[in-house]
Amino acid sequence: MPKVKTKSGAKKRFKLTGTGKIKRKHAFKSHILTKKETKQKRALTHATLVHKSDKPNVKAMLNI
Repeated sequence: MPKVKTKSGAKKRFKLTGTGKIKRKHAFKSHILTKKETKQKRALTHATLVHKSDKPNVKAMLNI
C-alpha cells in the first residue's frame, strides 16, 4: 500500500504545538488594508488555534 500524501496547502498553513493543538493564522490580513481599522489589523496579526470542530478535518489533511 502506498504512503498517504499530506495536502500541500495544509502543511504550509498549519503547525502542531507541543501539546497537540493546531496553530493557524488569521484571514483578512493580506490586502485591502486601508479600510480596516488599526485595532482590527493588529488583532489579526497574532496566531490562534484551530477550533475543536475543525480539528478532525485539519488532522486528516495533515495525516496526523
